[in-house]
Amino acid sequence: MINSPKEILNIWINNGKNKAALPVYKMILLGILAGMFIGFGCHVFVLATASEVTTASKLIGASLFPVGLMMVIFCGAELFTGNNLMTLALMKKEINVQGLLKNWCFVYLGNLIGSVLLAFLLAKSGLYGGDAGARAMAVASSKAAMPFTEALIKGILCNILVVLACWFQAGSKEMSGKIFAVWFPIMMFVFAGFEHSVANMTYIPLGMFLGADVTIGGFLLGNLLPVTIGNLIGGALFIPVFYYLIYKD
Repeated sequence: MINSPKEILNIWINNGKNKAALPVYKMILLGILAGMFIGFGCHVFVLATASEVTTASKLIGASLFPVGLMMVIFCGAELFTGNNLMTLALMKKEINVQGLLKNWCFVYLGNLIGSVLLAFLLAKSGLYGGDAGARAMAVASSKAAMPFTEALIKGILCNILVVLACWFQAGSKEMSGKIFAVWFPIMMFVFAGFEHSVANMTYIPLGMFLGADVTIGGFLLGNLLPVTIGNLIGGALFIPVFYYLIYKD
């Protein structure tokens, strides 16, 4: 009922090869979908913690958030942070650096478009009056004001768990096993307060659309830049390099 770590490695090498071969328009369109799917997870987390930020409300929000990645994996979409595992195919020489960067850049762009689009729709939906709106603005402001090093480290820790969720689910041969494999690591990163670049593409614009005192520079340079670098270190280097060196033979 399960694949061995060696088999998971080969699955992800093949996944990386297929992702690099996608036409650009598919990378962008599938990236838009993934940005929206992750954004839905952000939405329910904000609503769960709107009235009061407690351990219980954070746990509820963190428990709902993983549905976003489940939709990315099972419905079919391209997520920049999960695609950091493509470095496995690069190390195996199944793809080249150009193919890797092409996928990352266009998928990242698609994720940004989808996330901001969803944030705009949510802001205009009427769901963010009162506590929900105040909470969304507070989340955006706190993320934009985060020190660079802190955002970087939280980004590293976050994507270690995200790519482990993607790796983990490839070990199961049935849907229920994949769901549990995704749910636990993603719930952990949200509850722990780590930073996910694509999630922040919804969190921060949503707060900005609602009136948070955050500039575009604060969004892109203050948060998205260090978190993205951290996500790359954790997801494209740390986990793939270790597992490739361990299981390639």
